[in-house]
Amino acid sequence: MELRNFTLESGFILVGILDDSGSPELLCVMITVLYILALTSNGLLLLVITVDARLHVPMYLLLRQLSFIDLLFTSVVTPKAVVDFLLRDNSISFESCALQLFSAMTLGGSEDLLLAFMAYDRYVAICHPLNYMILMSPKVCWLMVATSWILSSLSALGHTMYTMHFPFCMSREIRHLLCEVPPLLKLACVDTSQYELMVYVTGVIFLLLPLSAISTSYSLILFTVLHMPSNEGRKKALVTCSSHLTVVGMFYGGATFMYVLPSSFHNPKQDNIISVFYTIVTPALNPLIYSLRNKEVIGAFRRVLGRHILPVNSSL
Repeated sequence: MELRNFTLESGFILVGILDDSGSPELLCVMITVLYILALTSNGLLLLVITVDARLHVPMYLLLRQLSFIDLLFTSVVTPKAVVDFLLRDNSISFESCALQLFSAMTLGGSEDLLLAFMAYDRYVAICHPLNYMILMSPKVCWLMVATSWILSSLSALGHTMYTMHFPFCMSREIRHLLCEVPPLLKLACVDTSQYELMVYVTGVIFLLLPLSAISTSYSLILFTVLHMPSNEGRKKALVTCSSHLTVVGMFYGGATFMYVLPSSFHNPKQDNIISVFYTIVTPALNPLIYSLRNKEVIGAFRRVLGRHILPVNSSL
């Protein structure tokens, strides 16, 4: 208990990718630029979808939630990492580490469930267009959003409380960009194998099951699209789905690596790179992937911002 009390009083030291990089200054600039891009692109997408009444349909309401989650997700991690590097102070209190762990798990869990609901939305829109407003009514849409937040926050609360109750005596250094379960468990001075199994099971539930649902939805979509008589309709559906699948691949790839693969597959440097990808890079790219080829979103940007510099021939 004395060792644990020492950790409670002194906290941890985050040794992230900036500390292990050969060119930390350049990497810090890149991360800062990506963060500014994430704030700007997600903020603008939130503004446009909220203000433009033409985008008040389930697809864009779910996309607005995704932008909101991405904006919060990257803000939980990036500002502290950059400020710590500039001030040369990587310490984080026990309480702040617990809060960061809870926030990151809540937002990450919300995003992976939301992506599954977005895939279902596209399945209904393409495969059952006549029943779309019944199967994806505003009530159903908000129920999906609430479900993703409630389930993810309950899971995150349980994992945070259980992870932080361990006595940490191996070291104060968390060789990771942020406080997450796998690197924290490496510091515990008790056997955590049973809990690691629980983390694996939760990872399967929150990652692989939604991913299976996404794969099923898009398989049915592809089957329907290939039998469409209209080339224009086929092209529109394929472009929309390709954007969604790109986002799914970026997010689920990193998250699955962190929470589903056994600890033997992990090393600190590799984990740091993966964590940068799904906490910083993906939130910056998501709004660009969804909006650059989307005629309706670009049109909304013109109407809301009153600018005429966006290409006229952009297509969905």
